[in-house]
Amino acid sequence: MQRRSLISTLGLTALLLAAPALRAQAVAPDAFVKQVSTEVIDAVKADKAIQAGDVNRIRALVDAKVMPYVNFQRMMASSVGPQWRNATPDQQKRLLVEFQTLLINTYSGALTQVKDQAVVVKPLRAGAADSGEVVVRTEVRGQGEPIQLDYRLEKAGEGWKIYDVNVGGFWLVEAYKGQFAKDLNAGGIDALITTLATKYKSLASAKS
Repeated sequence: MQRRSLISTLGLTALLLAAPALRAQAVAPDAFVKQVSTEVIDAVKADKAIQAGDVNRIRALVDAKVMPYVNFQRMMASSVGPQWRNATPDQQKRLLVEFQTLLINTYSGALTQVKDQAVVVKPLRAGAADSGEVVVRTEVRGQGEPIQLDYRLEKAGEGWKIYDVNVGGFWLVEAYKGQFAKDLNAGGIDALITTLATKYKSLASAKS
């Protein structure tokens, strides 16, 4: 697997491991990451359908525990760069839909790989939680070498939202920015929308 593909796969896995339902109460960012990571891992371990790759069950889990607590628009805008601001509202909407759909379908297999993993959250820098944005550093430990996962979080009301993930030293947004640049330079936002939609259709055909 090429490095970019590996980074992207691990990056979405990180998102899937880091966003179940958040209680309506103030919580420290490191406690948030620890809590939600443990909850999602436990949910996957208890669901044989997800372990078997049931797409409907995976979608249900993602819709309930990921979508509300990841700032996909900020992630998408950062990945697209300056052209995002010039896109029409309809283009932005279509791009977000294709991006989210592609992520879920491309990496649905990530959840089926959860076995004995546990997340270890590293100590948060003193005072970091007082700012509106913070990086929480963790490791996923299980079989094989630990995987470094760092989360960029932004304050969202009394809780937090994830807007980027670092896997082994590579930030997910930067990885996507490099992938999207070719289409954006060739044909702008519409070209990127078409590419994302085509990739999704190819994946859907391969699974059917």
